[in-house]
Amino acid sequence: MLAENPSIVVGPMVTNPGTRDWTVIASLFATLDEMYGPRTICGMGRGDSALRYINDKPTTLATMSEAMRVIKDLVAGKTVSYNGKDLVIPWAEGWDLPMWGAGYGPKALTLVGEQCDGFILQLADPYLVEWTTKFVKDAARKAGRDPDAVKICVAAPAYVGDDLPHQRDQVRWFGGMVGNHVADLVARYGSDESMIPKALTEYIKAREGYDYSHHGQVGNPSTDFVPDEVVDRFCVLGPISEHMRRMEELRDLGVDQFAIYLMHDAQEATLDAYGAEVILALQ
Repeated sequence: MLAENPSIVVGPMVTNPGTRDWTVIASLFATLDEMYGPRTICGMGRGDSALRYINDKPTTLATMSEAMRVIKDLVAGKTVSYNGKDLVIPWAEGWDLPMWGAGYGPKALTLVGEQCDGFILQLADPYLVEWTTKFVKDAARKAGRDPDAVKICVAAPAYVGDDLPHQRDQVRWFGGMVGNHVADLVARYGSDESMIPKALTEYIKAREGYDYSHHGQVGNPSTDFVPDEVVDRFCVLGPISEHMRRMEELRDLGVDQFAIYLMHDAQEATLDAYGAEVILALQ
């Protein structure tokens, strides 16, 4: 992909510090930057689904923070202390690897604002985009950073079409996926709306567990609790005109990038519609 397109930028959305060694992640990005120039971004999270699937727990935010620092420094050609040893990638030419952090809760959003080059939010609800983005920007400002330098990426399913009930059923899995993160936040913060907006927590009251073997799949039986209203808010559905309206709305909220999740039965048609109409209209 990098070889065929000289302007594209790539990266995971997201990797984590628990299932891959930090030095392997750093070596991967240093290699790609060595081969194709600095056209990579490292999206980082705590490893919710990846670690829970193997019966482990997500890493702590402190571990996520340290991993981002070590990986970024290694790609930059700096010496780091890792696992009790000083390490350096001797051939790394000093690339500045952008680190983008994902999260929903106050502590994760604060970490992103204090340390990350970008923020990844997995949902397209304008109200929640505005709330989380403000949290990140405020944290950056308090840390003495330029809040406008922190890029904002919204990632969510998009499905172009006219059969709204069918579209909803195809992407209902996404509300269940987000619900796992929300359940963790509710367990920690309860119903304190100053910490977590009701718009994010209300819908998981009917949630009854989650089977990670169906994670991210259409027809996931663990996501039947997700109502249509939440699907409509979290995802981008309907005809092309609605997609353009939602993209303009997100842009007005300061979103720099929209990443499409194409796990449904109209992948090519949706991607073609964005390439032919949505992207051109927003340029």
